[in-house]
Amino acid sequence: MSGGDVIVVTGAGGMGLAVARRTGSGRTVILADAFRDSLDRAVATLDAEGYDVRGHLTDVGDPAAVTGLAKAATAEGHIAAVVHTAGVSAATSTVEKIMRVDLAGTAHVIDAFADVAGPGTALVCVSSMAGHYATLTPDDERALATAPAGDLLDLPAVTAVREPVAAYILAKRANHVRVQAAAPALNRLGARINTVSPGVIATAMSRAEARSDSGEHMMGMLEACGIGRTGTPGEIAEAVAFLTGPDSRYITGTDLLVDGGQAAWLRWHRR
Repeated sequence: MSGGDVIVVTGAGGMGLAVARRTGSGRTVILADAFRDSLDRAVATLDAEGYDVRGHLTDVGDPAAVTGLAKAATAEGHIAAVVHTAGVSAATSTVEKIMRVDLAGTAHVIDAFADVAGPGTALVCVSSMAGHYATLTPDDERALATAPAGDLLDLPAVTAVREPVAAYILAKRANHVRVQAAAPALNRLGARINTVSPGVIATAMSRAEARSDSGEHMMGMLEACGIGRTGTPGEIAEAVAFLTGPDSRYITGTDLLVDGGQAAWLRWHRR
């Protein structure tokens, strides 16, 4: 059935599935991922649970693919929400892939869905608490926020990065400022856009991070900040449900940290 509300979720991993489950009841769910096997498994899972779901093979690093996703979503009905969870991690990716997917890919999603957004559309880009680590000049932040998406990978702040963790931090800060800069134009369409910045969440990506060289430090932060556990995909889905729902109509252009207090500990208590 088409013609009703549509929810678009990029990323068919644990976080994307949790978001689709939390927000997709009674709506058409368009689930997008770059990998056919992962996408087919996720679509089959949601379909078996009673969701009206469509799979759409999409590499967010390819602007034409993201435009195609936006067109396919509009053909199904009114786009009520777009939740961009697709991304790669510093532990398992190169600098180039992080910049292409996490940095430019987010810009492609914002651009493509800003072109089809209308009254009531809510966009949420899942960033990371890592973006709060970034130390960039005001000029670099302005360029990351406002440069055309096709120019992002050639910016000096981007080409200077040589190491995956630094690339991930920069990309996630770019998500924050890109969303801030996009909010006024979406406001005029009756739409909204925000970021959610998770801390360590129990997903396959975070498990890979935990096994990496930085894993001990990452897990140690959870104890140091007092929370003592990882977050769950369901907790991120609840934050997304709030930011795409009717109780957040006056919230746009901002970031919601869902990190168990890790960023607060890093800023004020880390020695």
